[in-house]
Amino acid sequence: MSATTSATPTPSGVNGGDSRTVDLNQFYNGGDISWILASTALVFIMIPGVGFFYSGLARRKSAISMLFLSMMSVAVVAFQWFFWGYSLTFSHNGGPYIGSLANFGLRQTLGRPSSVASGLPDILFCVFQGMFAAITPALAIGAAADRGRMLPCLVFVFLWSTIVYDPIAFWTWNPKGWLSTLGSYDFAGGSPVHIASGMTALAYSIVVGKRHDHGTVQYRPHNVPHVVLGTVLLWFGWFGFNGGSAGSANIRAVMACVVTHIAASVGGIIWCLWDYIRTRHWSAVGFCCGAVAGLVAITPGSGFVPPWAAVVIGGVGASACYGATYLKRIIRVDDALDIFAEHGIGGMVGNILTALFSADYIQSLDGSTGNKGGWLSHHYIQLGYQLADTVSCAAYSFVVSCALLYIMNYIPGLSLRVSRDDEVLGLDTVEIGETSYKFSEEHPALSHGIEVNTHQDSTESTKERTRQEEKDMSSREPSDVV
Repeated sequence: MSATTSATPTPSGVNGGDSRTVDLNQFYNGGDISWILASTALVFIMIPGVGFFYSGLARRKSAISMLFLSMMSVAVVAFQWFFWGYSLTFSHNGGPYIGSLANFGLRQTLGRPSSVASGLPDILFCVFQGMFAAITPALAIGAAADRGRMLPCLVFVFLWSTIVYDPIAFWTWNPKGWLSTLGSYDFAGGSPVHIASGMTALAYSIVVGKRHDHGTVQYRPHNVPHVVLGTVLLWFGWFGFNGGSAGSANIRAVMACVVTHIAASVGGIIWCLWDYIRTRHWSAVGFCCGAVAGLVAITPGSGFVPPWAAVVIGGVGASACYGATYLKRIIRVDDALDIFAEHGIGGMVGNILTALFSADYIQSLDGSTGNKGGWLSHHYIQLGYQLADTVSCAAYSFVVSCALLYIMNYIPGLSLRVSRDDEVLGLDTVEIGETSYKFSEEHPALSHGIEVNTHQDSTESTKERTRQEEKDMSSREPSDVV
């Protein structure tokens, strides 16, 4: 996150001044405000992109639940961010580990310059960063695919955002945070977003346990067009995710967009090549997963590295994530959607490569001076800073997530997992009460929303059909990804 500005605001007071007597707009650049507003919308688009991506990768009977959880994450985190999340993360005071409640309920959050990007008013920076806070648990909660109950997932999103995401984001981006003070580089969320979500997904997969038929049924993405649509939305939104993190409309923001696009493109190509070497097929799902891996890997360094380095980061990031998809077989964890491989490993690789390829002249594209860069600028200690960032954020998010999930699982009403019979029926039917396909066949009492027959298939017959579908699926090719 860039802390530089294209304007020099001089508002006064906790709200930046009295808007009834002072025009607060005079302190800010209209172009910067427009760019960050547009970037906010772009990051929002990424959240349904995650939903479609996960929905397509998941099994048919969990398609709606993946979309539902991604959008509910927006709603739950929006309230949490308003309630105290923004204050805990970006308040103007606090210690090295967490902010204060000075901005509780968005109190004193109006025209005062942001503590991170002083060329932006607090309220604008709040809504922009709120989208980052919303997409992070949406990435992680895909680990509940096929067997996680909805209510505990939503409770977990609120609590996790408070005790995991907010502290890590504070460490990384708030000027008072210990990682920020140390000197680690994270332009747009390698640690708070990707490492945190990947490690949390690993924790969720371990605590909730394997799907009951794991190891006996070969899983495949049930809807490849959904995967492609999700990738398009993610790729499109990532321009605002990384470019908006410059904090203003400047050349550094442009460079962040350029390297983002290059890394995604190279990542998709490399993953496709690995797939072709292994299967002799050009996989659309493989291209999509590779593009996302490239996007994840470039995120922390997007405002630090030159375009040629994006080629390396996209290729290495995709290759590392591709290899990591086999890691779950070694550690025997049912990470259904490979979130740990894509986001956890991708974020770690991106963090390390940021140290190697950061250049001081790229940092200075926003008009700032005194930048040190990384190894390209002979600033070799940066690797140590990036390692400290990576290890601390990975360990914290994994350990705290495991503890939170174990505690929740013993609280009445918050057990994480559905019953075996409900798992056979599917989360869409049991938890959501809606299905994506064959609606009239599964529920013959309804036709276009009109009740035409009071007789419905029994639960047992529905279970039998679902079991038969699983047997049919087991005879197909194994998935390349899931």
